Amino acid sequence: MIEVGEYRVKEGLYYTKDHEWVQVLEDGTVLVGISDYAQKELGDLAYVELPEVGAEFNKGDVLCELESVKAVSEVYAPVSGEVIEVNGELEESPELLNEDPYENWIAKLRPSNLDEELKELMDAEAYAEYLKSL
Repeated sequence: MIEVGEYRVKEGLYYTKDHEWVQVLEDGTVLVGISDYAQKELGDLAYVELPEVGAEFNKGDVLCELESVKAVSEVYAPVSGEVIEVNGELEESPELLNEDPYENWIAKLRPSNLDEELKELMDAEAYAEYLKSL
């Protein structure tokens, strides 16, 4: 873990400037979630609107919405692909994202252009530097 002030950045993941993360799994699928920075900025999450399994997204499309006591926030697809699984636990317990945003992913995607799109994302070190600039 890299510490940046009060925020934690998990190593081995890829990050977007919108504070989503991507974890590439051995089978070539990816998990998508939100960073520690994102969950702290949102505050206590009250509702997660998960994407539909089978839905296809292009990088940058709205993947799902998170609702907190403060605001409604959109989560963008960090890579293009098809949703093959969602974390159903979040429907009953959206606060899991506050408790550990790196263990509690939102969706699993079968990416369509992973090699190219990963080059556009930040690794943990670059993301930590980005957080310092905010």
